[in-house]
Amino acid sequence: MALNLFEDKGCALDRQRFTWKELVQPPISKLDDDAFTRMRVILMNGIEMEALRFSHSCARMNGALQLPLAQIRRVEQHQASMVNGLLGADHSTLETTIGYEQLAIEVTAVVAQNEPDPYLAQVYRFGMLEDFDHLYRYTALLDRLEGKDANNILQCYTDVVPGRPTSVEHRAPLDDLREHYDRSNAAPISKLHALTIMSSEQQTHNFYMNVGPLFADPVARLLYAEIASIEEQHVTQYESIIDPNETWLEKWLLHEANEVYNYYGCVQQESNPRIKAIWERCLDYELGHLHVVSELFKQHERRDPAEILPAALPEPIKYESQREFVRQVLSQEVDLRALGTQFVDKSQEGAASQQYRNHMNSSGSPTDTVAAGYQWSPGTELARRTQLAYEDALARDKELTR
Repeated sequence: MALNLFEDKGCALDRQRFTWKELVQPPISKLDDDAFTRMRVILMNGIEMEALRFSHSCARMNGALQLPLAQIRRVEQHQASMVNGLLGADHSTLETTIGYEQLAIEVTAVVAQNEPDPYLAQVYRFGMLEDFDHLYRYTALLDRLEGKDANNILQCYTDVVPGRPTSVEHRAPLDDLREHYDRSNAAPISKLHALTIMSSEQQTHNFYMNVGPLFADPVARLLYAEIASIEEQHVTQYESIIDPNETWLEKWLLHEANEVYNYYGCVQQESNPRIKAIWERCLDYELGHLHVVSELFKQHERRDPAEILPAALPEPIKYESQREFVRQVLSQEVDLRALGTQFVDKSQEGAASQQYRNHMNSSGSPTDTVAAGYQWSPGTELARRTQLAYEDALARDKELTR
């Protein structure tokens, strides 16, 4: 049964407390937990971090809202710590990166299929194909740098093949902006979709910027730098589809509703009972936040939250493999490029993006370098080389015994 945003009040803000042990709980297992549990952890961390960034920006521009923003932000900070801590040290940085890209592919694919606005659905498909290629490049790096098979993380949910090549994804800023939805007419789910994907891409960008310089391998450092640049383009793309005419309180209300929406989806589908209890607690807290902001919306804007929010939550994002949809989009749209706010065949791409890309790639593209001659198959290159060496040795032994 769907939640009613106006009747389900959740936990009152003054009762939302944590201890340090609650903030840092045992992490999920890299191998034993379902890959979609990891994806939910990464997504909700990104959504919590977006809530914090928005809250600070709003406070700097709205003195009358600073206290309630600070009160809710403190809880958001603790929720972010609790969620982010669920990714444990058994994941290497590259394995966590594989999880980030798998999330970008699977969740964006679901959003693209459920988005009622055809133009926005196209925007999501366009970005999804680029993240799909990022997964392929990082998989090659994981294999070659750590000798690990990315499928240990992907668990057979997601294909590992090239998408729209990362080296051709670099665009001039004017070709990263999109048409925004109309806040007065857009479906509520369109607004939630935009916030969800923008939050996810923003978290991915920040993660790559933070961890890339920590690698000693020069190819890895270059690879993270190149893909982080594309992730910044994605943040620009997705934030531009959000109507800039929404008021600060309207945006705050939507942020809280989006957290409720996504935690509700996590609760409905989580397979790990311990993690599900965390999602349930966060959902209860976010309903409390939504109630507080709804009252502020009424007080300061003299408007009914029902103008912005639906009474019942839309159907949550489904966490399941989108392999067939991704394959279909790949076959039909891999050659699309951006020209201003529109999507065109690569033969019609504008001069500005071509010039920008040619300069960036003038000394080579790290994403091309890392995947040169690479093709994923079960196991690793080291395992395949070992098998080939073994077979070669057997052949030599047979030759000697003749």
